[in-house]
Amino acid sequence: MSIEQQIAQMQPITLEEMSSVKLMNRTDTKFVTTLPMLQRLLEQAQADYYVQDIDGQRNMLYETTYFDTSDFQMYQEHQHGHCGRQKIRFRTYVSSNLQFMEVKTKNNRGRTKKKRMEVTDMNLNDDAKRAFLASHLRYEVDSLHPHMHNYFHRITLVNRGKTERLTIDTSLQFTNMVTGIHRDMGHLVIIELKRDGLVYSPVLHMLRQLHIHPHGFSKYCMGAAMTNEALPVNRFKQKLRDVDKILVSRLEG
Repeated sequence: MSIEQQIAQMQPITLEEMSSVKLMNRTDTKFVTTLPMLQRLLEQAQADYYVQDIDGQRNMLYETTYFDTSDFQMYQEHQHGHCGRQKIRFRTYVSSNLQFMEVKTKNNRGRTKKKRMEVTDMNLNDDAKRAFLASHLRYEVDSLHPHMHNYFHRITLVNRGKTERLTIDTSLQFTNMVTGIHRDMGHLVIIELKRDGLVYSPVLHMLRQLHIHPHGFSKYCMGAAMTNEALPVNRFKQKLRDVDKILVSRLEG
């Protein structure tokens, strides 16, 4: 059975029904695995999770463009493990043709806060965007430039208690807007558990049973590290090796 067939069998949940699961101030835990392992996870999750359904679509295409300073200060802060680090991105929900400018801030307690505004373009010169960024981003607006673009498909699961969301990203592709280098991540799967605090999560037991362990994966930072040899990667070396092992093992298999 394909992944599309698996999610077609799950009970749906609408955006309106998910309104209580926004989790704009949350804890995030990421996991990295492969498509065959994802199929095993979805099989186990059938009884405990709803799947987000928007107009009959359950595996949505997303486009994201990340901005940074010319000397990659946001990347560098993440690479050095600084607390209070930030990212700015423009995310487009292709199926609904909605676009948001988002600022994500991770504090020293591991919680992620996200602020966003709906936009129609990525022009940073208009007053509304500049005012929003002045309120939520500590970098000067005029220092920001587009650096990384990615595409991926996302499945969103919600537990029956509506206390968490599980996003599952597949078909991930990176394009570096500075170097022009493109990377297709093939069968790699990025899973992210988003919950308010440390509430009980049914999927954590399933992930442990499948030997899928927590593994940080910032799409911006990992994509940048994989497509720009000029950037330092000290803190990401082991994560890059782990991802390469997953990709190579699948090719060899």
